Amino acid sequence: MKVELNFNFNSGTSIGNGWPLNPHFHFFLSHRKPTYFPTLSMPSHRPTVSRRLLTVPPPVVAEANKNMAMADTPVRIVAIVGEGSISPLKSTPWEEVMLHTAKRLKWVDECYEMHVFADNVCNVTRQDTETIQIICEADILVVVAVTTKDSVLWIRLNCENIQNIICFESAAELVNKLGGISFLSETKGNLLENFFGNSQLMEKRKKSEEVVQTVFEAWDRRNSDDIRFCLLVIINAYIKPVPILKNLRSKGFSTLNCMVKNCGRQILNCLMDANCRKALQCLNQCSPVDQVCNYRCIASYESPNLEAFSLCVLQKHNCLDLDAKVPEKPYVPPIERFRGKEICHETAEDLFIGWLGSLEWSWRVVAGQNPAYDQFPCQYQLFYRGKARGSFWYEPVFMVKTLEGKLVWRRRRYRVKRGKIAGTFLFSVLDNGVVSNEFWSIVDVCDDLSWGLFHYNGAARAAGQSYTGAVLVSRDGKYPENDHQKERIVAALEKCGIKEWELFAVDNSSCLDPPLGIPDGSTLHNVIEVK
Repeated sequence: MKVELNFNFNSGTSIGNGWPLNPHFHFFLSHRKPTYFPTLSMPSHRPTVSRRLLTVPPPVVAEANKNMAMADTPVRIVAIVGEGSISPLKSTPWEEVMLHTAKRLKWVDECYEMHVFADNVCNVTRQDTETIQIICEADILVVVAVTTKDSVLWIRLNCENIQNIICFESAAELVNKLGGISFLSETKGNLLENFFGNSQLMEKRKKSEEVVQTVFEAWDRRNSDDIRFCLLVIINAYIKPVPILKNLRSKGFSTLNCMVKNCGRQILNCLMDANCRKALQCLNQCSPVDQVCNYRCIASYESPNLEAFSLCVLQKHNCLDLDAKVPEKPYVPPIERFRGKEICHETAEDLFIGWLGSLEWSWRVVAGQNPAYDQFPCQYQLFYRGKARGSFWYEPVFMVKTLEGKLVWRRRRYRVKRGKIAGTFLFSVLDNGVVSNEFWSIVDVCDDLSWGLFHYNGAARAAGQSYTGAVLVSRDGKYPENDHQKERIVAALEKCGIKEWELFAVDNSSCLDPPLGIPDGSTLHNVIEVK
């Protein structure tokens, strides 16, 4: 058997015809016994030293100035929603959902300006000149759940000069437009099917097709993160680069050369392992920034060979040339007092440790905000002090329903260090070969430890992904029933910039034999007494 390598440099580097990892490269393993593994060698040249003064050409300076100016340019977004229309996000009005999206866009870039109007603004008898001007000058118009005849007609007549229009759950008469090129609202598939024209226009339509596919797939997932993602994709493609989406762009030949040169054995071992191979095949179906899809593939098919592959290709050698930073926004201030006393670092650690000692776990997760990481069934949190002086650890235990329908337990191990402010912490974990770093805040904990709310911002730098989230926890995994406590939870969520309707309820109905337990010699509470 031999390993065959084929190359394709269109939308990314492809090795063979199967088992690719995102759009950057593809793997193919023929059904013959391996006798060798090919490597790529690059010619080496002796470096020369120049004593000439280094100067920057004027065009380079001009381009840099242009990029700086573009970074400060406002992006004007307008959303028109059907008056009184209801979203599938726990029956929250669409107007409220889009207003919240406008706030969350500011976390990415303060230059994103989004206005939200109900479609009664289209009423010809009560025209507002200022509002009409805001709509007509938009860089992007988002139309949501607009179906009334008069509103549809008004939008078609007054918004024809807007270059980017995207319509969701609205009348079929409304026409989408991206980069000035129009297509029907219901078009989600092949935009080129009935199109013939010059190559430049063809290329623009092809780009629109890819953007539309990504946008509609994200919208159909029905969560606040992906609604914001839809807008960021359009901004990135047609207005100006969005830094957190830079990893949508493939790196070509350098990726392939790095992989084969540094990680040949790990690649071969992965391809020979059924689970690792399935993981790569699964990951290829995901957008590189689709964290829900990516993490489900990883959690479904994780194996030692997948970890070794990721550790070599991504973490050690960064062959995909990816990067991501822990988001600075939202900054969520931690709890200041507990049981009437000012919070210190030791008390904050005790709050994390929670019920462990009285029970087999610290906390059980009731609900979470992040659709990729907070929605798994049967989530148990284990916080404890380690044997080494000052060491502190976090081990989440959770169930995964794999893509093949199996129920399996997974467990991670985070090192936890104190932040500068009591109640804040720095977490780090090696998850399937990739290091994630996270900043956590204890937002609030009830005095009787009946519930708590923890918020985090994180990044897997080598995977090019950053993220935010929050988990609502309790002693038994059930939502508090006391009305006063519910109000307090809503207030704590507001501190995080999170609405209650954004939370995903965790399924805690069938959690048999979780693999709990902590290492011998671990210690628990230092300050708080738990009864």
